[in-house]
Amino acid sequence: MPSTIDLHTHSTASDGLLAPGELVAAAAEAGVRVLALTDHDTTGGIEAAAAALRPGMTLVPGAEVSCQMRVADGRVISMHVLAYLFDPAEPAFARLRRRVRDSRVNRAQRMVERLVADGHPVSWERIRERAGGTVGRPHIADALVEAGLAADWDEAFGQAWIGHRGRYWVERYEPDVAEALRLIHGAGGVSVFAHPFGQRGPIVAEVDIETMAGLGLSGIEVGHPDHPPATQERLAGIAADLGLFVTGSSDFHGAREGNGRDALGAFGTDAEVLAAIVERATGDTLRTA
Repeated sequence: MPSTIDLHTHSTASDGLLAPGELVAAAAEAGVRVLALTDHDTTGGIEAAAAALRPGMTLVPGAEVSCQMRVADGRVISMHVLAYLFDPAEPAFARLRRRVRDSRVNRAQRMVERLVADGHPVSWERIRERAGGTVGRPHIADALVEAGLAADWDEAFGQAWIGHRGRYWVERYEPDVAEALRLIHGAGGVSVFAHPFGQRGPIVAEVDIETMAGLGLSGIEVGHPDHPPATQERLAGIAADLGLFVTGSSDFHGAREGNGRDALGAFGTDAEVLAAIVERATGDTLRTA
């Protein structure tokens, strides 16, 4: 049975395939009754999603915030933090999200320019048309698959194409995780480390999660399509040791062939955890039909 609480999904406001209203409809059909819309560094789809809620459904406003962390050996590791129920108008956090969004678009365009310069049959215009919103790496991966240059997302995100430090990789701006957490909390939000052991590229160590907890991190996304059972068990133990919430989510983007994403509600969050998140937040409120 799918979970009725899914706290990590994406729409066309960032890199999802479904418009916010379509996402809500798909969640309702899947049996999801509490849905968080967590587009990358934007709340642009929240109002449309709220307007599309069906009776008995609840929307949790949020965003997935891009950031990075310098770890003990000197490497800089990219990561994502889910921010729930923050004040979207709070100026400092709004400026940060806007800067990251602008950097993402610039980076995507530079990646495409490099691909075109090497003679590959992709175009910025086609990718923007398919995206329907802010262009990111997933849209470029889609274009690589569509052009027959990569068999699937795994290959597209590999070293030959747009994977971390790959042939067509381009850096972009990401704030330090300490700044991101400070601004999330300053805007009244609650923070959850998204898929900590399931990201493409390098991942942090347990000691780094402990550092984040010391910076005010509230929870860890344990249930996730990229976390096998052994990883979930390990992360649940870390969360228990650090006194952090445990969440689970689909990280749904839409049905892309070969992207490895599960259906809406495939991983879920306990109602008690959701209640604790709502109680802790001071920036925004749940939306109901």
